[in-house]
Amino acid sequence: MSELNLNHGLYFEDFAPGQRMTSVGRTISEHDVIAFAGLSGDFNQIHTDAEFARATPFGQRIAHGLLGLAVASGLAVQTGILGANVIAFREIGEWKFVKPVFFGDTIHVVMEVAEAKAFPRLGGGAVTLTVTVHNQKDEIVMKGNWTVLVKNK
Repeated sequence: MSELNLNHGLYFEDFAPGQRMTSVGRTISEHDVIAFAGLSGDFNQIHTDAEFARATPFGQRIAHGLLGLAVASGLAVQTGILGANVIAFREIGEWKFVKPVFFGDTIHVVMEVAEAKAFPRLGGGAVTLTVTVHNQKDEIVMKGNWTVLVKNK
């Protein structure tokens, strides 16, 4: 594996099936949820109304699933493996929201390289990552596959 440059990330040749990477954690705050509601326009009461949410099966407000996915993407980038060498985020495959993310939960991402397929005409290749998002109890709250196009050296 080449030297890790946090600005550039890994090159396509540095990825091999079976490699596993874990991100740092990030706590999801009420501010995160309200800011995401404003950004997305999704003010569903399950996210924004404590009294309404108390009467749901969850018993409290939950973070938007797409907020959790967005934070997971950022955590993945913060690992340093995905940087300027990523040509494009190509696909999210079979993504499942397994458990709710509650206000105050701390999530982290575990990524494992499932496949690395060269695309010489693009000057790189497709890297498919199996991604699981865990809460502070190490319960999986989201999972699926991401495919990113990454430059060659």
